[in-house]
Amino acid sequence: MDAGMASLFLIALGGALGGMGRFAVSNAAAKRLGKAFPWGTLIVNASGALLAGWLLARYGLQHHDPIWAFAIIGLLGGYTTVSSFSLQTLELYQSGQAARAALNVASTLGLGLLMAILGWWLGGGLS
Repeated sequence: MDAGMASLFLIALGGALGGMGRFAVSNAAAKRLGKAFPWGTLIVNASGALLAGWLLARYGLQHHDPIWAFAIIGLLGGYTTVSSFSLQTLELYQSGQAARAALNVASTLGLGLLMAILGWWLGGGLS
């Protein structure tokens, strides 16, 4: 198998696993925390940012590494979701919950950045 095909396989495998993880975490959060706010998507995106920061600091991944293809593009690409975040924010706004929509945007972006920094620090990137 050549390098291009190997990368595609790793991305597909990671994407499948990440998508299943997102489904499981989102459903568990909705059951525990309710559906009035998109907690599942927030948890998924924050934990994905944490893991991305940690992987980057811990392993110093480069775009050409097979682990980058599997973990960053595939696994975390399938696990985290900007499309669900966008649609859920729009639904909140359209249902007259502009404050919750704004809270979703601010918390997703702020928490995502903080989690990426925390992951980087935990991985030894900010010693």
